Amino acid sequence: MVIIFYCAFTFTSIALFPTAFSPIDNWLSDLGNSTFSPRGAVFYNVGCILTGLALMPFFAGLYKWYTNERLRKVMIMVTQAAGLFSGFALIMIGVFSEDSMAQHVFWSDVFFAFNLIVLILANVSLMTHPKFLRPIAYYGFIVALINLLFVVASNTPVLEWFTVFTALGYVALLSYNTLRPRA
Repeated sequence: MVIIFYCAFTFTSIALFPTAFSPIDNWLSDLGNSTFSPRGAVFYNVGCILTGLALMPFFAGLYKWYTNERLRKVMIMVTQAAGLFSGFALIMIGVFSEDSMAQHVFWSDVFFAFNLIVLILANVSLMTHPKFLRPIAYYGFIVALINLLFVVASNTPVLEWFTVFTALGYVALLSYNTLRPRA
């Protein structure tokens, strides 16, 4: 649902954007700005809220990776807590669109910081799990690096797009690995 909500509402908002919309020239949050996109802003903002809500059961579901190893279990629990907070931050991005710039920037910074924490912790805690697919962990570290570059050098919209959509890819891969039948 995370991927479906975000993509459906984002691409609906792009379709309603009054001018050409490009990852080179536009931040994703421009879609939620009612001045830039009077007809599409509501879709993007609602999409962020619904996606943030959908992240809650996604992160809660990581309990399936708990083991008897205390350190791994604690790291997964911290990952879940950070993930829940990142979901809350995404909800707040939808509540405080670019129309409320100071609040929007604050919650965007919080979201991307916690997204980075989640990516690192999830990969570190799961990489040595016997049922975790190593290529997913490698991909997750690449996504974390992209996210880190965005947090450190967030002066280009295309890097934000890569950060968000590669993270959605990680959600898909982690969901697959979590739900796949075990031998």
